[in-house]
Amino acid sequence: MARQPLLLLPGLLNTRRVYDHQIADLTDIADAIVPELYHHDSIGAMAQAALDAAPARFALCGFSMGGYVAFEILRRAPERVERLALMDTQATPDTPESTARRRGFIKQTKLGRFHGVHPSLLPTIVHRSRLDDPAVVQPILDMATEIGADGFCRQQTAIIARPDSRPLLVEIDVPTVVIVGQQDQPTPVARAREMAADIANARLAIIEECGHMAPLEKPVEVSATLRRWLTP
Repeated sequence: MARQPLLLLPGLLNTRRVYDHQIADLTDIADAIVPELYHHDSIGAMAQAALDAAPARFALCGFSMGGYVAFEILRRAPERVERLALMDTQATPDTPESTARRRGFIKQTKLGRFHGVHPSLLPTIVHRSRLDDPAVVQPILDMATEIGADGFCRQQTAIIARPDSRPLLVEIDVPTVVIVGQQDQPTPVARAREMAADIANARLAIIEECGHMAPLEKPVEVSATLRRWLTP
């Protein structure tokens, strides 16, 4: 059986390593493509780079910021997307408070104060039960170091300017799964429920005892959910 092309879009300060478990777990049914999104400073440029790296048709999975890029891909080339997974993400635009916070991060970074993901931030993105788990925490720290200050600023700039994707949801007509950690703080369950309710052919999958970093925190559960989605 031919493997399904699977376009995996990483989140903020994430490289392909965020999907290492899923790439390995699904290798029998999926041919993964993971574009590097931190070279671009707009969601549109990220989406175009992903489309340029992808085959004619593919399954599409966006994690966190990758979800914003997935929505832009659907705006630009909906005919190329065969199925959709939205993981720990949201369709809403940035709030004024979030934009102000992001601009502060960019300012501090340009002053030379970028130190990757500070340990004090981990409780906001990782479930408390995994805060001392190096299999979860170390990849987060390593990916941030790899992307660096310039990549971080480009990504934050792109996120600030992202459009409101809520009007797009009712137009999505491919098999869709919306995945969210039960304790996800940045993109909470309520946002996931709203997206799943507005997409006609969507299923909501809530991962228990899991924060925002579901692919790393609960890799077995996430891979199993994606397998069900890829093999209906």
